[in-house]
Amino acid sequence: MEWEDDAFVLSARAHGETGAIVELLTQEHGRFAAHVAGGASRRMKPFLQAGARVRAGYRARVADQLGAAMLEPVGEGPSALFDDPLALAGLAAAAAVAAGALPEREPHPGAYHAFDALSGAFAITDIWPAVFVRFEAGLLQELGFGLDLSRCASTGTTDDLVWVSPRTGRAVSRAAGAPFADRLLPLPGFLLGSQGGLAEGDIRAGFDLTGHFLAQFVFGPLNRPLPPARVWLLERLADAGRL
Repeated sequence: MEWEDDAFVLSARAHGETGAIVELLTQEHGRFAAHVAGGASRRMKPFLQAGARVRAGYRARVADQLGAAMLEPVGEGPSALFDDPLALAGLAAAAAVAAGALPEREPHPGAYHAFDALSGAFAITDIWPAVFVRFEAGLLQELGFGLDLSRCASTGTTDDLVWVSPRTGRAVSRAAGAPFADRLLPLPGFLLGSQGGLAEGDIRAGFDLTGHFLAQFVFGPLNRPLPPARVWLLERLADAGRL
């Protein structure tokens, strides 16, 4: 098995004295783990950080074997965010969510492009938390658990959608959901379209919404909690007054 592809580093851990096992999100081949010779070296460590963009050349003798990869850095990567610790925490959390949610060796180009878009958004302080929520909603969609926010599940109306059913992931209008408001999840307006603005509490509501369905449909069935890096990100955002 041999291929070359554009990729993002999701994680890296030492293996042996000088090598590393690196987990990649590739554009055409999905989530892939590979051994990188010299990955523990001082020269390579900077571009094996979570979220770093690389060009990967992969080779394995047999398809189900852990192969070896040669990586070349592309662009600045996480170093461009060194002056913004909160954005760096967001990048690490996005990598952890993708690593935990995506099945190994299954192509998901939509997830790659969503991660690419989120990576670019981290440079824009005011908007990246909302883009992060959209990234998680996109992951759910990519995995077959997309939210249906097109119309009210009860009445079919497309107006005044303000809640989501925690069971089905379908939108609910204000009028239809009023008697059950305490059982429904708030739907932030920015998830309804590109023109939706950000109101107070929308970012928290967005993270709660995608977190609920990631836990219910993705991490729960695998008997895993949501990634600690994501939990820590929300704590950091709350401390910074961003939720």
